[in-house]
Amino acid sequence: MKHKILIIDDDSSLRRVLEYNLQEEGYEVQSASSGEEGLYWLGQCQPDLVITDMKMTGMDGLMVLKSIKERWPETLVIIITAFGTIDVAVAAMKAGAFDYITKPFNRDELRLTVQRALQFNGLAEENRRLKHELSDKADLRSMIGSSRAMEKVFELIRKVADTEASILITGESGTGKELVARSIHASSSRRDAPFIAVNCAAIPHNLLESELFGHTKGAFTGAVKNKPGKFQLAEGGTLFLDEVGELPLELQPKLLRALQEKEVEPIGGTQVQKVDVRVVSATNLDTEKALIEGTFREDLYYRLSVIPVSLPALRERRNDIPLLIRHFCHKLGGQKVTFDKEALDVLCAYAWPGNVRELENTVERLLIMRNEDRIERADLPEKFHQNVAAGGAVLTLPDEGYSLEQLEREIVVSALERNSWNQSSAARFLRIPRHTLIYRIEKYGIALPGR
Repeated sequence: MKHKILIIDDDSSLRRVLEYNLQEEGYEVQSASSGEEGLYWLGQCQPDLVITDMKMTGMDGLMVLKSIKERWPETLVIIITAFGTIDVAVAAMKAGAFDYITKPFNRDELRLTVQRALQFNGLAEENRRLKHELSDKADLRSMIGSSRAMEKVFELIRKVADTEASILITGESGTGKELVARSIHASSSRRDAPFIAVNCAAIPHNLLESELFGHTKGAFTGAVKNKPGKFQLAEGGTLFLDEVGELPLELQPKLLRALQEKEVEPIGGTQVQKVDVRVVSATNLDTEKALIEGTFREDLYYRLSVIPVSLPALRERRNDIPLLIRHFCHKLGGQKVTFDKEALDVLCAYAWPGNVRELENTVERLLIMRNEDRIERADLPEKFHQNVAAGGAVLTLPDEGYSLEQLEREIVVSALERNSWNQSSAARFLRIPRHTLIYRIEKYGIALPGR
């Protein structure tokens, strides 16, 4: 892609010389015969570099420079000035010019000055890009994954994090729901306020109301002083309700009111308290089943899940397993540890019923028990040596059973991913006719990229 350069000079002969020399160097050139015209073209063509003469009728080069820096501060400007007016050039540099060249100048001087400016511009752009990426990574914290499934999650987080909508994160146990909640908070405008997490399944039902909404002194036996609830403690920030599906049915109307009215009433209190809190919740329960069975209120469910975020199980993003293993090795002090290909293949083929949490625990065990800094298949725990098929593929089924249809779907998806979503190649890999593969894709509703 050609760099764009804008020339501003009221001297037509010098302007033509500049045009010719720069075009010979392969640049795309736009010219203007006055400062006013130059500012017009600057807004139209958005050049990578501006070269302007200092002395012009009407708007001179210094005025052009100051206007550019006010409206397009990142645009680089080279000033052309007459020999003997270095003080003017110094003033231009102080006003933000990148460099200056003095008349008369030769082609090499012009070429080198322009190259230096464009190289600087490229480095500045790369610096801005890296800062943006680091900002994203800081917001998404230590979430690891390059699979399509996780990229969709990352993209959704970026879109909804800085809204006020309630978010319900669903996924199997161990998939990292709290990590997603913390990432949403860190990516929002509430990042400097508290992030308060409550595990609704870990607190006895008779204490959960006080934990969430607080209580006043004397409200019940043992209430020796006023106690703020998690809603009050999360003021201005984010309240994370983990395992919200375990919330007692009798407490759900009070939570619904808190979400709707943005206010809470402590136990024993006579006045409601306004709260400014963004609620993110999570559950590993089958929410549709809970709604049908009446164990979870439908109105509360829809209030919590304005934005639903579904986390894939680890077996649905096997390509991320090597990345996660490397991440956990670094996290747990095993930076020098490597896994041979056979060990990685076995770990990638395992079903991981405990998801990312189980993987981290496995890596920690391997680091503790290792004899050297290379993990081989023989070093893996016994469960990874079971159910080895004759062809060498590893198949480990969880004790609670597994859906054959789900297994077939995962095999089809894995074959498509391995073959870059080329259906003919995936069919050959699976040793089935292409029409059979297409039938399976339609049967299981597998979304193909770009469709």
